[in-house]
Amino acid sequence: MGAKVLILVTVAVAMLRMVLGASHTVGAPAGSWDQQTNYTLWASRTRFIIGDELQFQYSTTFQYSAAVHSVVEVSKTGYDSCNGSSPIATFPTGNDVVPLANVGTRYFICGVSGHCDAGMKVEVNVKSKEVRTVQRCRRIGNRRWCQSEKVLSSAAAASIEQSTVARFGLIVVAAGLTLLF
Repeated sequence: MGAKVLILVTVAVAMLRMVLGASHTVGAPAGSWDQQTNYTLWASRTRFIIGDELQFQYSTTFQYSAAVHSVVEVSKTGYDSCNGSSPIATFPTGNDVVPLANVGTRYFICGVSGHCDAGMKVEVNVKSKEVRTVQRCRRIGNRRWCQSEKVLSSAAAASIEQSTVARFGLIVVAAGLTLLF
């Protein structure tokens, strides 16, 4: 019975992550929070929407030295000048998760001296789930009737569909746990 509970809990956690949004490991798949990764290129290839999260993974110590990296959220001015003296937030653990809860641009730099100047910084543009206007027209005799309506983009629709499936799955898992106990 312990194995069944473990399986149900694992499935529930996986489905909950689907409901909450995507997790983006900064620099993945080829890099991480380091001085070798091109973060401008990485961010340009990644779509960030409300509900997603950033995961900064890096080593905090070498065998013989102190902190190797850190993550500092800064303003646009701090980002452009690589100045973390007035941080919005700091993330020093080496495995930091930053939720993307609002639309807008966020700026992150490495707080270790010289690392930001060497390119260890990332700008993340968080968007809402896309809605677009579509005009649907039909012809009746000599008259043409058009109507505009707002529809979700395929990415947003897929996200909502995935979320609905995940919620249903959580209900099934909860019911299964209830029956086990």
